[in-house]
Amino acid sequence: MPRAALLSASLAASRRRSLAHRLSRVRPSTALTRVGFLLLAAGLDAAAILGIAAASGAALGHGAEPFKDIVLGAAMAVLFVVPGALRHDYAITRYLSHKGHAKRALTLWGMAAAGALGFAFLTKTTDSFSRGGTLGLVVGGAAGLLVLRTALVGVMQSRAAAGRVASRHIFLVGDEDMIRAFSERHAPHQVGLRVVGAAVLRPGEDTRADDLALAVASARVIRPDDVYILVPWGDRDRLDAAIDAFMGVPAAVHLAPERFLDKFDDLHVIRNGSVASLHLVRRPLSSSEVLAKRALDVALAAAALLVLAPLFAAMAVLIRRESPGPVFFKQRRYGFNQEPFRIYKFRSMSVAEDGRAVRQATAGDSRITRIGRFMRRTNVDELPQLLNVLRGEMSLVGPRPHAMAHDQAFEREVALYARRHNVRPGITGWAQVNGWRGETDTPEKVIGRVEHDLYYIDNWSLMLDLSIMVRTVFSRKAYRNAG
Repeated sequence: MPRAALLSASLAASRRRSLAHRLSRVRPSTALTRVGFLLLAAGLDAAAILGIAAASGAALGHGAEPFKDIVLGAAMAVLFVVPGALRHDYAITRYLSHKGHAKRALTLWGMAAAGALGFAFLTKTTDSFSRGGTLGLVVGGAAGLLVLRTALVGVMQSRAAAGRVASRHIFLVGDEDMIRAFSERHAPHQVGLRVVGAAVLRPGEDTRADDLALAVASARVIRPDDVYILVPWGDRDRLDAAIDAFMGVPAAVHLAPERFLDKFDDLHVIRNGSVASLHLVRRPLSSSEVLAKRALDVALAAAALLVLAPLFAAMAVLIRRESPGPVFFKQRRYGFNQEPFRIYKFRSMSVAEDGRAVRQATAGDSRITRIGRFMRRTNVDELPQLLNVLRGEMSLVGPRPHAMAHDQAFEREVALYARRHNVRPGITGWAQVNGWRGETDTPEKVIGRVEHDLYYIDNWSLMLDLSIMVRTVFSRKAYRNAG
């Protein structure tokens, strides 16, 4: 085909695209933006630590020798900032969300404090520093860093929402519908990504070469940091051609995931020898985490049973006096890995249903006894499950187990419901302390409870368990919908 005809056809094809190419002027590298933000965030952390060190010394009357407080503060600032920079804690993307900041900052601050004090001990200079000043720096520094980071995240989030943060420039190439859906679903500008160009690849072999050539030429002019290829994974020929074409462009190349993968937060590729796989979800708890959680369960459950023995005796007397029947209500439930077990509760109703059809308790249920109503409002009826904890069937904290009949129904109705059984069920849980307790008579209530349970599984820590235990006793939400 003559050159003029080929050029005319190419121009006509580009006009037919509903999502036009944006061949803008060459933009300055975002590397300067990233380095500038790193220096700003790290500098603010260092300045905050030095300021708190000086303020702590001044508060204790160290005005005559402020140098010692500044030296300790400088040492801890270096031990905090340098490892943080090496761990990419000062990346712009980290400051577009509050998630993880407290854990990262407090962990690194504790290591910095331990390192500074350890060095002072080895050099026999601990007498040079005031205990009060050091304690004030450690405690005040932790609080100051958290406040500073919270404020900086708020500023960066507002700037990102206005489209004024661009840590990376990206170029989108692929199906028009997938490009549009990607932009709408992920809102790249809100996570520090600025779309600086897009190119549509039409299906069909006769247009593939021309579309790719024009897309690559566009990317070379725009010079993005990253190229996102948005082609269905099932379209192997077009996908391979796009990857091969953009491997010659000086940019990071990403294969955008299929939409069903958006539900996985910890998605990444791992290699075991020559085997590469797409990692969707990790094990709910590692071996060390299982041991730590189990040790906490056994220690606290045993102590609680000893302390609560008189209450158990009193409840037994009151239950037997009000209605005939056993003190404990036992019902089959599904536990870890959907293994059945019998759960223990103080009997709060005049019946003890445990069959294929179990009617949930409702507000004002006539089957609930007077003492049972009190126990349900105060969560006392759940205390015998401490025995289940010692037996290894339950944990103090975890997704609440439902009756088998309800479990089987919910699993058919709610996506990922079965994931609740990937950890031991708990006496209390994240859903309960957030008000998702009581009757599950609507799909919205079931889904709300399951979403909170899955959040707990994906974000488990010993601190989260301890927080839930405290909130179970003192938070009003933990008593909501009790009947």
